[in-house]
Amino acid sequence: MLTHHHRRPVVVLALGLASVLALSACSSGQETTGGSTDVGKVDGKLSLTYLQKQGDQEYFIGEAAGAQAKAAQLGIDLKIVNLGNDANKTVSEAQAAISQKSNGLIVVVPDPAVGPQVVQLAKDAKVALLTSDDQICSTGPDPSACGADALVPRIGFSGQQMGGEVGKRAAEEFKKSGWNPAETRTISAWKQDVTVCTDRVNASKKAFTEGAGAPVQNIDVPTDNSPTGAQDKIAATITANPSVKNWVVWGCNDENVQGGVTALENAGFKADNVIGVGLGAYLACKNWSSGKPSGMKAALFINGKDVGALAVQTMYHKLKDGKEFPKEAFAPTRMVDASNWKEAGVTCG
Repeated sequence: MLTHHHRRPVVVLALGLASVLALSACSSGQETTGGSTDVGKVDGKLSLTYLQKQGDQEYFIGEAAGAQAKAAQLGIDLKIVNLGNDANKTVSEAQAAISQKSNGLIVVVPDPAVGPQVVQLAKDAKVALLTSDDQICSTGPDPSACGADALVPRIGFSGQQMGGEVGKRAAEEFKKSGWNPAETRTISAWKQDVTVCTDRVNASKKAFTEGAGAPVQNIDVPTDNSPTGAQDKIAATITANPSVKNWVVWGCNDENVQGGVTALENAGFKADNVIGVGLGAYLACKNWSSGKPSGMKAALFINGKDVGALAVQTMYHKLKDGKEFPKEAFAPTRMVDASNWKEAGVTCG
């Protein structure tokens, strides 16, 4: 498994008109095979299509809501399409959007392997293409093996920053626990062909190792990034390691960590023997709303609404003002736990 991919110049942004203007100003403006530099300005009302994987997941529901609110503010016709986990539907829905005269496509792909096909469709139709959350490559199925200029511009979060925050908090919780490192294991759970997930998990591992103060053996667990998928795989991992008394769990998203915490609870582990640090907070907060002790100790709050709104606004400036997409633009994050999740504005899924 690759632990990194080509790094791109980045711009860290909050929402708002001034932010996107700054984003555009910081963009290199250089043509890339992954971008939409040959797309001209659009006169009249814009029509955009947002193609999302897992559209019934709480994060993506929020992302769609943020995109719709920003589109309404800017006077854009926006269609949201739930792709589920169907990679083939990505291509057919992109074709449908183009035939319906969408000026721009924003895509969260279920599988990055469809990237080259989607890029070619957009290029042939001279339709602007932007990804959110997950990356795609114009020249191959694997973004981690893709040259920087062939990566499609992306709006989302910094995988390294997010994973680092998760690993740092997990290390803090581990040090507070007083656990014997020899009796402890960390679990890294994620869908291993998703580049942004690998970035997050590798950063979590690194930050935990730096902050834990003692070596703890890690177990990589491949999952499908769903709660039930993670629960099943982590349950098997627990069974295969009967001598382990304490577990630390992180992953690509809340689903992986929630699945892990549930598996450990079902295996008889008490909350005091589990440290789960989620990524999203939309599932983690369910553990805290009951008021009962939980192995879910904290989660990094990532607000899908911010990403959806920023993606629509970025597309607007491309098509109305002719401003090139940044290679990447990032929305803000915040660590939350049982004491402050409501104050932070987390919406429980």
